[in-house]
Amino acid sequence: MERIDVLPELKQIAGAILFAAKQPVTATRIREVLAQVAEEQGGPYRDFASLKDADVEAAIRQIGEDLEKARLGIVLGDLAHGFRFENDVACGVWVRRFLEKGKPSRLSRPALETLAIIAYRQPCTRAEIEAVRGVAVDTILRNLMELQLVRITGRSELPGRPMMYGTTQTFLEYFGIKNLNDLPGITELRRPEDGRPEADEQVFEEPAADSAPAEVPEDNSRAKEDDHES
Repeated sequence: MERIDVLPELKQIAGAILFAAKQPVTATRIREVLAQVAEEQGGPYRDFASLKDADVEAAIRQIGEDLEKARLGIVLGDLAHGFRFENDVACGVWVRRFLEKGKPSRLSRPALETLAIIAYRQPCTRAEIEAVRGVAVDTILRNLMELQLVRITGRSELPGRPMMYGTTQTFLEYFGIKNLNDLPGITELRRPEDGRPEADEQVFEEPAADSAPAEVPEDNSRAKEDDHES
């Protein structure tokens, strides 16, 4: 590694790592990198070896405040147990046009409903999901797994040991939340206290006339809408 005469500030190092990262980065991971470089390089690099996670997170928070004040169209996203740089949501229409995302692939309403049920009741089996929706969800589940929004979390203790499903980190990143506790409190979708699904409950209202389906991650545009259930 090339040595430098004047070490950058912690805020600069954290900002450079966040800029280079392809996934959200935790304060712990940055602190680990600082410790590794300190051990490898020695000398003045050891100044960063004694830093704590709280020190790194404070520097990251300062980056976010600086970006907000500078109004550069870039913000610090705090999601999925980590931090990353994102474009300002107010600039989204221009960014989408630049990236030629004017006609993105979309999740169908049945897919959104299925994903919501999994998010609020996970881990849950296919039978539980179908009991709420009232229709088969095999195709939708496969599509959601291809999009990496849903994963198999294990097997139930019920007869036949059916597979159980839950959401992924990609789900958290896509919807911009840190963890499942940040989900809006739609109590109708939460698992009943006795653990049994309520087959005839009504969990969704009709969308407004001008509402639009949610966009799906660009890298997974292979998913198809389940038209026969729309």
